[in-house]
Amino acid sequence: MRKLFLRTASILGFVAVAIGAFAAHGLKPHLNADQQTTFETGVKYHFIHTLALLAVAIMLHFGRKKHLNLAGWGFIIGIFFFSGSLYLLSTRSLHGMSVEWLGPITPVGGLFFLAGWVALFLSTYTSYDRSKNAGD
Repeated sequence: MRKLFLRTASILGFVAVAIGAFAAHGLKPHLNADQQTTFETGVKYHFIHTLALLAVAIMLHFGRKKHLNLAGWGFIIGIFFFSGSLYLLSTRSLHGMSVEWLGPITPVGGLFFLAGWVALFLSTYTSYDRSKNAGD
């Protein structure tokens, strides 16, 4: 899991920078203030949880922990549901897709973020087992 989370965090970090730059330079003239704010919220949460995933990957280096794996997956799924839905909702005037169904997806992504943070907290109640393979 450690390498998977590290690789995923690297890709998600790259995507967050690219999407943030694209929004600041390419999308800005095409979005109104509310749409820009919504898009920026997606980027902010994308970045925060990419860094959280990176921390989980580093912590997994010290041993297997079920709760850390759950935290990592919560952050990944949360990024796709929460940030992804905000990206699509805020740019619907540009891509022309019907995305009303995404409205309820955003809070589901938020719940995955919360679950990831709870799992990270719970991981502090189990000791690291350094004798086991760290989950490459």
